[in-house]
Amino acid sequence: MPDRTPQIRVTAMPTDLNPYGGVFGGWLMSQMALGAGALASREGEGKAVVVSATDFAFPGAMAVGDELSVYCSIAGTGQTSVTILAEGIARERHGEATRKVASGTFKFVLLDDEGRPRAVKSEGLRTR
Repeated sequence: MPDRTPQIRVTAMPTDLNPYGGVFGGWLMSQMALGAGALASREGEGKAVVVSATDFAFPGAMAVGDELSVYCSIAGTGQTSVTILAEGIARERHGEATRKVASGTFKFVLLDDEGRPRAVKSEGLRTR
């Protein structure tokens, strides 16, 4: 795995499982949205709300107790929007083995204090 810092890191718990005993894909998507939102708000220097989520894939499975790290990067910007790529990497509970379990793309719109879309400061956001 490349040397990079996750936006968030969380452990899958029994309440995060689907009826078949695997980690629920919706839980994975929500964790990725939280990580992507943290990056959008920090880099956008304010409120950012998700307006779309696309291109989801779940190439691996997680078990209860596995640790999920969510890595995000800015893929592009619009006049008021930021597009972020998110990747979920699971680490087994009692070891160091990792595997990609999810990926997706989120688009956020930056909002002002009145809740209206505001312009992206081009010098403030770094595409990575």
